[in-house]
Amino acid sequence: MTVQPLYALAGLFVGILVGMTGVGGGSLMTPLLVLLFGFHPSVAVGTDLLYAAATKSVGSLVHGIRGSVDWRIVARLGAGSVPAAILSLVILQRIGPPSEAASTVMKSVLGVALLLTAITLFARGRITAWSQHRPDVGARTTAVLTVVLGVVVGAAVTFSSVGAGAIGATALIMLYPRLPLDRIVGSDIAHAVPLTLISGLGHWYLGQVDFSLLTSLLAGSIPGIIIGSLLASRVGDRILRPVIATVLVIVGCMLLS
Repeated sequence: MTVQPLYALAGLFVGILVGMTGVGGGSLMTPLLVLLFGFHPSVAVGTDLLYAAATKSVGSLVHGIRGSVDWRIVARLGAGSVPAAILSLVILQRIGPPSEAASTVMKSVLGVALLLTAITLFARGRITAWSQHRPDVGARTTAVLTVVLGVVVGAAVTFSSVGAGAIGATALIMLYPRLPLDRIVGSDIAHAVPLTLISGLGHWYLGQVDFSLLTSLLAGSIPGIIIGSLLASRVGDRILRPVIATVLVIVGCMLLS
């Protein structure tokens, strides 16, 4: 498992963007591996899931120490996402080893997930403003909808490695408008750790993880996230998010074409 400089550089690039914007690495890294480096979508997704589990574990630890994780929300999300992830892995196993058919399915799922992520990035401000004034739907309904969100995110992440970041956080803002943003982010990251770990281990069992690639990505992304976090206050988030969203739209359309 030697470090490949080109893959480490890709990890550095994605890590910087994640540190600056908070956009999930899956929506950036997986398309990069598929379109630029030519990895099969299943291998790109599987490797990126374990990559996300490792990087998000650090973020989850920090948020946990700071007390910015609502474990009730994490439990509700996990009640939906973990079974959905396991079912999705069973479906992938039934599809069989990486093939042209599997590649087509996973490219389509990834493309749709990227377009949804782009929409949430474009509309994040309006969604946040609307959620502050929406009618209260009740605690029980909110709990049920959180579990349903977990199901959707669990399936999306297992098939495409995309969904636990921008999509999940935006949906939580809508469901819990009075919860501080740092607790929304912390809860989303904490939930992503077991989800990406279970999904990643499932892909590893299916033989769809490249550990040499994983080592290289981590070698670049860890310092990249640190650099991006330091630059975050100097670069306007209002500029970066629309740029990244536009790139995701273009890449999503390329995967669906």
